[in-house]
Parts: sequence; structure tokens; C-alpha cells
Amino acid sequence: MHSVVELLEALVQIPSVNPDGDPGVSPGGEEEVAVLVSGFLQQYGFNSIFEEVEPGRPNLIARAPGSEGRPRILLGPHLDTVGVSGMTIDPFSGSISDGKIHGRGTSDTKGPMAAMLWGLRENAHLLEKLPIAVDFVGFMGEESRQPGSRHFAKNHAHQYDFAVAGEPTSLEAVYCTKGCLWATVKAIGTATHASQPHLGENAILKLLREVEDLQSSFLRNLSGFHHPVLGQSTMNVGMISGGTRANIVPAQATATLDIRTVPALVKDEPASEILKRHLNNVKLTHSAESPPMSMPANHPWLVKLQEIHLDLKLVGAPWFSDAAHLSAAGIPAICLGPGSIDQAHTADEFIHISDLEEGAAWFTKMIAGLGS
Repeated sequence: MHSVVELLEALVQIPSVNPDGDPGVSPGGEEEVAVLVSGFLQQYGFNSIFEEVEPGRPNLIARAPGSEGRPRILLGPHLDTVGVSGMTIDPFSGSISDGKIHGRGTSDTKGPMAAMLWGLRENAHLLEKLPIAVDFVGFMGEESRQPGSRHFAKNHAHQYDFAVAGEPTSLEAVYCTKGCLWATVKAIGTATHASQPHLGENAILKLLREVEDLQSSFLRNLSGFHHPVLGQSTMNVGMISGGTRANIVPAQATATLDIRTVPALVKDEPASEILKRHLNNVKLTHSAESPPMSMPANHPWLVKLQEIHLDLKLVGAPWFSDAAHLSAAGIPAICLGPGSIDQAHTADEFIHISDLEEGAAWFTKMIAGLGS
């Protein structure tokens, strides 16, 4: 591959849709991407390990050439993408037009991945000599549950001093992010014929009343915790379902909530436990939680990056990523990469070639600057 553009085209042309969100689209796609990346890095002296997290779905850990006694950092994009349903372009073409590369993952997050890889390539002659080893880690499963970064953090956190998770941040350093709780709550009623609704208990109405209560009592609780960059925690009622037929009083109903949390809220206990205390007539039946992330703005690694890139901007984000799990395990972490988050998950996803090339230059300069 003779350019970062060609590298991104090759990455996009491998379907690696997360099977949790779109089963059957590209089984084994994450591993195929890992194989391509491993082959790319092997020619520059990297030693690759495929660490299977779930059947057929590995993390790629590519260790930089050179001494094992150095401090280590990692560049870590994810190998998977979201689904392709509803896309208005060929999701895996990697086609080029109007100065853009099109396809699923061009922005989130194969564009940042290509930029990171190209930065390593351009510094191949320095990698053994740098005082800091720069590894590449490709995480599986980021777009659902993040099992890849959770597994990596549990088993390898002690080996790393800093991490840059690849995300489309317009080359701004996202150093704090909200956490996220996905919670499903369930109301139980009593079914009866709809002509005699007074003989039953309508689970849907019961659930709606509970949601209304949460919008007041629980949100009041959330508003009491503030972050200077991220603001306050929020809640969204994303899905409601219940009942079987119009002429039957529904016996059960569920709602799925998306709660974005700031660090102070979950300092002492998980958001799921806080939520439970505010539930009166429904039960929490399922929850999946990702932690918030907050790195001091004057952290030595952020200072170092700002010495290399004088115009580097530090920002926060309401979304979560693999970086949060790395941070929770003790690895100072940020998210950074070319491309815009506005293009992530869209029906016509693309990245501007100029942004991609700027990203490759950014990582090239960053890695070279570690020797100063």
C-alpha cells in the first residue's frame, strides 16, 4: 500500500459489522481486519498476538520492535463497525469521489485506524530507538458492550502508561467522557378482556406512570452532580414495548433507558444501584454499564502532546468508548483521530481525504516527538 488512502480503502472493503447489532452480516470480519493490520505491521518489526475474547473475535495486540524494558503506550482503535441497514451507499466499496472516501467505518473508526498505522509506518526507522514503545491494539466489539477493551484492561492494564483510543474527534483530544447505563425496567400487570379493563391491571399504564415519576425524581437526583466540562447526567427513554393485542389488558411492559453519567454521580456506586432506589412499581431486569472517564487537563501525557502539537485542543464528549474501560483500569486514556463524529453511523458515511491525510501527519509527528 503506497498511501494512507489505499490503506483505508483496504480496511473498509473488509466488512466487520459488530454481530451483536447486525447478526450474519460479516461473521469473522473483525478477525479479517486484524489479519490485514497484523500483516501491515509485521513488515515494520511488530510482533502480533491474536487474543480471542469471544469465539472467532480476537483483540489484536501488536508489540513494537525494540527493547521490552521501555515504558509502553498504545494506539487503540476498534476493529468493528455498526450495522449497515438503511445505508444509501455501498457500505464496503471504499469508493472515492468529491475528495472523500465512502463506506462504513471510514469515519468510525477505520479512518483513525489508518492514520495511526500510517504514523507507525512513517516512523518505522525510529520505533526501536524511541525511549517509549508504541504498540498498536485493535479492540473487538466496541460498538456493543466493549468486551474487547474490558478484557484487555483486565489483563494488560499494568503494562501501559498511556492510551490513545482511535475515534473521529477532528484531531481534538477528548480527555473526559460521560459514562452510560442501559437499563431495562419491567412492569407487571394482570391480563383481562379489554371490554372489562377494571378487572385487570394495565402494565403499560403502570410503566408510563413510573417513567413520568423518573422524569421528575430521578432527574432531580442527576442534576445534583455536575462536571465542569461534561455538564450533568441525562436520561433518555429510548424504547417502550408491551402487550399482545388491542383487546387484551397488557400483563407486562418494558422500557429501556439510556442514562449518561458524569464521574461525580458514580464515584461511590454504580448508576444501576442509584436507579434502583428510585423505582417503585417496576423492576430493573437488565443493565449494562460503561464508566465515565475524566483525565486531569494538566496530566503529564496531555502536556507532552501539547508540546508536540502546540494547537492541540482538549475537549469533553457525551459519548463513551473503549478509552473509558482503559481509564477505569488505571491507564490514562484519551480519544483522538481524524474525521468528524457527525459522520459516524450515518447512511452515507465518509471521511474527507484531506482530514485522513492530516490525521496521518498528526500521528507521524506525535510518534516522532516521543523521542524529544
